Amino acid sequence: MPAHLQVLLVTAIAGAGLMSGLLLAFSLVVMRALRELPPEHGMFAMQRINVLIVTPLFLLLFLGTAAACLVLLGIAWRGLPAEGGWLLLVGSASYLLGPLGVTVAFNIPLNNALGMAPRGQAATAWPAYVKAWLRWNHLRTALGLGATVLLTLALSVGV
Repeated sequence: MPAHLQVLLVTAIAGAGLMSGLLLAFSLVVMRALRELPPEHGMFAMQRINVLIVTPLFLLLFLGTAAACLVLLGIAWRGLPAEGGWLLLVGSASYLLGPLGVTVAFNIPLNNALGMAPRGQAATAWPAYVKAWLRWNHLRTALGLGATVLLTLALSVGV
């Protein structure tokens, strides 16, 4: 495997693993803690998290991993049926569909709607938000973990 491809693949693995870990932390701890607060406090805290998470470092990790996976997807597609090519293809697609795709299609719209919800509606808006948000977060976490595993297996066979 050429050195530049190996560096790109390791970068994608690290990024997918870090993003999946962050998403898992939300599913296991953060949202649980926020649900235990009074609805208006949990909703306000999540509104702040949704603003504060958008930093250059987070965007580099989140979108940089997506860019690496997009390049790897193209390399895999051109190189099929090379050994490990399917692992590279499906692993890259898994990140693009999961952490990136689910986030853009579902979690960000939910976050935007929550950001506009009046505090007086917290008793109804917050529980509905948490239920929907967690459903999509579990899916993107699983797809991110799948991406990490598949890309690691692709590296191990030397794509």
